Amino acid sequence: MNEKLRLVFLGTPDIACGFLSRVAAGGHEIAGVVSQPDRPAGRGQKLCCCPVDALAGRLCLNAFKPASKEELHSVIAGLKPDLGIAVAYGRLIPPETLALARHGFLNVHFSLLPKYRGAAPVQRALMNGEKTTGVTIFWLDKGMDTGPVFLRREEPVLPSDDAASLFARLSAAGADLLEEALRRLAAGEVVREPQAGEPSLAPKILPSDARLDFAAPAAALLGKIRGLACGPRARFVLALPERLLTVQVLAADQGPEGPAGAAPGTVLSVEGGGGFIVKCGAGSLLVRTVKPEGKKEMSGADFLNGQRLKPGDALRAQS
Repeated sequence: MNEKLRLVFLGTPDIACGFLSRVAAGGHEIAGVVSQPDRPAGRGQKLCCCPVDALAGRLCLNAFKPASKEELHSVIAGLKPDLGIAVAYGRLIPPETLALARHGFLNVHFSLLPKYRGAAPVQRALMNGEKTTGVTIFWLDKGMDTGPVFLRREEPVLPSDDAASLFARLSAAGADLLEEALRRLAAGEVVREPQAGEPSLAPKILPSDARLDFAAPAAALLGKIRGLACGPRARFVLALPERLLTVQVLAADQGPEGPAGAAPGTVLSVEGGGGFIVKCGAGSLLVRTVKPEGKKEMSGADFLNGQRLKPGDALRAQS
């Protein structure tokens, strides 16, 4: 006989909304939805509620935005859940709060743990050129993404993937997997398998991570462009006579090997499709679409024309 679970859902950004919608349609009781407090946004710095809080309102669910770990503990204690579900909540939950749920807390993580523990597993997997990643449903403990595993599913990283497309597929797979975990848990099946394998970290993306240095291999630069497609966009800084110009690279592909004698950063050719090929430390990069600061996105060829650059010229990138 299946048990109807009393749940508390913790999440903050857009990516968690699909999971909340799926859980809300699953027949279990959602005692409350917890997200981070409102934060200033936009030029006016007006307080804006996060996507999960807004969705909770549309679904007529009890919503909470605790500002401290003590307030979070009080909220969870009052809700008396059988199970907590965390998806991109954005804060560590103290062990004493985890203990308030009868079964504990499940977390959805977008990697095959213990690989890529941390805040940016999808971005780091793409930046590192991984061919396979996945999603893991695991039990939270006092560590960062260190708890035992309930379920996991592999997902290939396609050559065409960027962060947006990979996030979308992993979210769909994760929602299916979470639904399966709830079904098994309601049927009395509880799995707590210790994580096995060599752990690695996926730290938060810093502004310095977005810099493109053409002395690096083209494959590494392409991984950075793909991994940072949802922001901050990968970029290089072009030294103009009067100023430095920051240029975001929105779309690119691996180019041909190119001449051995060309220096990294040299424009090798302009392609018929509107891009240009630039020499890298190893190989070359076909830059298709860019966005210079203060301007709209444009083709690589239009950017070169605007800067009066031609094949043989150097993109004088600066740190």
